[in-house]
Amino acid sequence: MNRARGSNPNMRLVMMGTGSFAEPTFLKLLDSAHSVVGLVTQPDRATGKERGSTRQARQGMKEIALQRGIAVLQPESINTPAGVESLKALAPDLLVVAAYGQILSKDVLGIAASGGINVHASLLPKYRGAAPINWAIYHGEKQSGVTIIRMSIALDAGDVLVQESLNVLPDETAGDLEARLAPLGATLAVEMVDKLAMGPVQGRPQDKSLATKAPKLTKEHGLIDWSRPAIAVCNQIRAMQPWPTAYTYLHRAGHEPLRLIVKRTQFSPLPRGEGPGVRAEPGAVVAELARLLACCGEAWLEITELQPAGKKRMSAKDFLRGNTIPPNSRMGGPTV
Repeated sequence: MNRARGSNPNMRLVMMGTGSFAEPTFLKLLDSAHSVVGLVTQPDRATGKERGSTRQARQGMKEIALQRGIAVLQPESINTPAGVESLKALAPDLLVVAAYGQILSKDVLGIAASGGINVHASLLPKYRGAAPINWAIYHGEKQSGVTIIRMSIALDAGDVLVQESLNVLPDETAGDLEARLAPLGATLAVEMVDKLAMGPVQGRPQDKSLATKAPKLTKEHGLIDWSRPAIAVCNQIRAMQPWPTAYTYLHRAGHEPLRLIVKRTQFSPLPRGEGPGVRAEPGAVVAELARLLACCGEAWLEITELQPAGKKRMSAKDFLRGNTIPPNSRMGGPTV
């Protein structure tokens, strides 16, 4: 049964989340003055390539909960009547949600007396959706952050309760940025729970006109289009790590196309033999002085780290020791 609203310094919390972004929030709530009475997390999935998710695991939220004696719910959908009833049985005062992976129904949000709050890894209203960190980097944002919102039926559209930003570092991958945002989200979440325990907190509505989307990633988002500007390709490579990774195919005369995961790049001067006013076709690739260079829409990029299909991650120098780059070699899709 729901409790009446009001001052409640020891709130009954249910955490709803999955993966490494949510784990710091879960741990910090467990160490707070409040009582975490349950964890709702995604069902166990296959790991590695079969998993198809951006949500990397640290300790594992389920494992943390079991070690602490916390009830664990893993429904395929929390919005079913059975899911609602199992959550209602925990009698939460507040739901704390972080990267859970399911949109919550009105029935679910109505279970807790104080509703729910969401820990979202973007500066809302920008990047509403499943992959806000990745898309912020993909689009070259210089700032990111964490927003705590009051949960609503619409996706990531609730009132903003608190928001804090930080600068995106030039070479930062999505995984790197998540590792910095996750503890920030945990701190803000616990501070907000403390405030809500003392009574209602006034939020501010989001400006709908500024909303942008951050849809779930697929493997296809990783395929590099070398006709895009060099900075855009760099951003894509950073944004797709740790999953789904950015990739291309190396086409060489006399060889089958070789799939390459591109891990790191840096801007490079044009290779020798090319003047400042001369541009090769996008996807052209050359090896020069143990460097691997690929032509983008308006500049060249040096590929410094890569992973050939079936091989380990390696430097471009090591790759070139065992792979020749004949004239007219190209990078692109599976077929060119």
